[in-house]
Amino acid sequence: MTNVIRIEVPLNRDKVSFLKAGDNVLLNGTVYTGSAAAQHKIVETLARGDRFEFDLCDQIIYFVGPSPTKPGHVIGSAGPKANGWIEEYTPKLLAQGLTGIIGKGSCSQSIVDTFKEHRCVFFGAMGGEGALIAKQIVASEVIAYPELGHDAIHRIQIIDFPVVVILDSQGNNFYESAKSKYRRI
Repeated sequence: MTNVIRIEVPLNRDKVSFLKAGDNVLLNGTVYTGSAAAQHKIVETLARGDRFEFDLCDQIIYFVGPSPTKPGHVIGSAGPKANGWIEEYTPKLLAQGLTGIIGKGSCSQSIVDTFKEHRCVFFGAMGGEGALIAKQIVASEVIAYPELGHDAIHRIQIIDFPVVVILDSQGNNFYESAKSKYRRI
């Protein structure tokens, strides 16, 4: 097994600078959730000049819409959502100081360039394992947009939350470098 890096959140630029595409990471601390609908509302709030519920600087947003919470559980299944809306909202969120996003799926070159420009990272979480990932979430609280139901923004506390660095702050893309290792010459 490869080395695993443990990181305490918040994720400042010093911590980001040491991460490389392909690194296995265990995140610990506070992370915020945000579906497409929630990110849309964040961007609208910021565009109006209104105060937002938390400072985005040095924070991580997890692209997730948790399933309903069963009695006795902190959160429902919490697997990553595909990042199909990343083109629209991510540049605006990174410009506010956000340093990391957790999701799944590939990103266009313009998004890779945006992560590099803002010196941020995109973490990939394992799709299809939402129930297992949810066990690493020890607390969850709705902090914004409760009208969105499960897509509201939650502040979650995570312990040893497993992710892989997909895009690092230098613009390296793990999906591309991993594919190149297996291409036939």
